[in-house]
Amino acid sequence: MGFVARFLVFMSLFTGLFSGFALQKLPLIQFDEGYTHLFGDQNMIVNRDGKSVRLILDERTGSGFVSNDIYLHGFFSSSIKLPADYSAGVVIAFYLSNGDIYEKNHDEIDFEFLGNIRGKEWRIQTNIYGNGSTHLGREERYNLWFDPTEDFHQYSIMWSHSHIIFYVDNIPIREVKRTASMGGDFPAKPMSLYATIWDGSKWATNGGKYGVNYKFAPYVAQFTDMILHGCAVDPIEKVLSCQDGAEADLRLASEITESQRKKMDSLRRKHMTYSYCYDRTRYKVALPECVVNPEEAKRLRVYDPVTFGGIPHRHRHGKHRSKSRQSI
Repeated sequence: MGFVARFLVFMSLFTGLFSGFALQKLPLIQFDEGYTHLFGDQNMIVNRDGKSVRLILDERTGSGFVSNDIYLHGFFSSSIKLPADYSAGVVIAFYLSNGDIYEKNHDEIDFEFLGNIRGKEWRIQTNIYGNGSTHLGREERYNLWFDPTEDFHQYSIMWSHSHIIFYVDNIPIREVKRTASMGGDFPAKPMSLYATIWDGSKWATNGGKYGVNYKFAPYVAQFTDMILHGCAVDPIEKVLSCQDGAEADLRLASEITESQRKKMDSLRRKHMTYSYCYDRTRYKVALPECVVNPEEAKRLRVYDPVTFGGIPHRHRHGKHRSKSRQSI
């Protein structure tokens, strides 16, 4: 069967998304089975169990790893424990990208963890790019409802032909549905899975106000319970090779359940602090794929009238500063 035919079969199977039940059954892999060292020489350490990895940032360099294969859709997951104490300027990323293959029109699906000063919480930022659309940021940002430095928590990306879903501890926090109006802005080319830690002092915390302080180094991010579940693509032969059981799992795939959606809506109400769909300082008209939720819009306008209400700074009263776009 040729690449196009296999792709169409794959798409017919992947019309929905994994339910919570199916996610629990996916196999974990050894590091060497799925990944390879990307950069940072001695700053990436594979534990003796072969399943866990530590990525380190110090004065010399950050570090990272990358999947051995490139994938056209699938489920990608890891349990991650973030560095404690002062972490301003530190960026830990768990993401899909093909920037090494398509330098001018790459795709990307991001989880970014943004460090903070002592006493302030880590934040999660999600983002997507398609076909080099980096001029259109599609960021969302959330405060965490737990301490990510005390224990491991699972962060997952589900990517199909029509949907992208970001999960935290198997709870969906963001759903992106492909629309005709998005065109090539929806990620659609095969990508590799990356994990990195690096110095983002210029932007990551309060727009660069607080940078990495290497007095607190080394900064260590720990990864375990890693999942790569999808169909790999041979970059030369252009042939899809699905993992054992992947196609059967995809047949069981389903939309977000009603229970999951209620949890997602509740989490977003309580913890989302930024969404590009409501940012009137960047986009006078929301991007076409945005589905505006009146409750979300109202809450964010109260949180930051300048960013989400389109009110010029000179019209604001008091000395409060915008909080939501500190990292953009």
